[in-house]
Amino acid sequence: MKRRLHQSALAVACLGCAAALPLSAQADTYTQTRYPIVLVHGLFGFDAVGPIDYWYGIPSALRAGGAKVYVTQQSAANASEVRGEQLLAELRRLKAAYGHQKFNLIGHSHGGHTIRYVAAVAPELVASVTTMGTPHLGSPVADAIQTGTGVTGTTATVAALVNGFASVISLLSGAPGLPQNSEAAMISLTTQGSAAFNQRFPQGRPTSYCGQGPSSVNGVRYYSASGSSVLTNVLDPSDGFLGLTSLAFRGQDNDGLVGRCASRWGMVLRDNYPWNHLDEVNQAFGLRGLFTPDPVAFYRTHANRLKQAGL
Repeated sequence: MKRRLHQSALAVACLGCAAALPLSAQADTYTQTRYPIVLVHGLFGFDAVGPIDYWYGIPSALRAGGAKVYVTQQSAANASEVRGEQLLAELRRLKAAYGHQKFNLIGHSHGGHTIRYVAAVAPELVASVTTMGTPHLGSPVADAIQTGTGVTGTTATVAALVNGFASVISLLSGAPGLPQNSEAAMISLTTQGSAAFNQRFPQGRPTSYCGQGPSSVNGVRYYSASGSSVLTNVLDPSDGFLGLTSLAFRGQDNDGLVGRCASRWGMVLRDNYPWNHLDEVNQAFGLRGLFTPDPVAFYRTHANRLKQAGL
């Protein structure tokens, strides 16, 4: 009897100690989704090059909250369908190796087309699709490049140079065998190319221009978000480049590479974060506008949203 009393007293004491611990010392399950989160990069993207992560600080923050996270590597430059098939093969490998039944796919920029392709052809593998800064309706920047190289007859030359650059990215990120086709990537991201892609894979498409689409199709949840600022931090060297590319939008709201309305797909979480295209993945190295929302916090909050939805 005394032994049981001692055991009960010890259990109560342990519970009291646990309750007294600071919140940071207790298990964090805020981002612990039912299905793994898969982060998919965009054009000229990578999983990591040395100490540089494409999704800067985001995977570790999600894992700290209990999420199982995979960061994939597709061709740095290729058609949406080619990159989609590469991702599909990787998901099937992860399923075979670890027994995962479904995945929560998050794609940035061209990564949004990539994950939409997978959700369309293999919805049984996908719990949710979330696109960030994706040009679902195409980008005027891609249109301008296509027109400019076509008029000057430099398409093949420029494509060869850009393919070399994309190959270097894949080499440095540990995937030298991935095929690169920058011309196909450019076509995929033009207004015409994106329209053709949307015709073949319409799941989640808004019912009107700059509207929202169905939040669930074939058992897959669809979400989207984006920024609508360009020059956000004078210390960020990428802002100058995005400032130039933003001229292609002729005054329309954009993040430097993607128009605000073009980013909308499925349930729109928000399309006007004060971020540019690279701020959306916490680049470069977390530099962004003063007093602006933390992109890392966005992904943690969204993971919790998926968790609450049973995903």
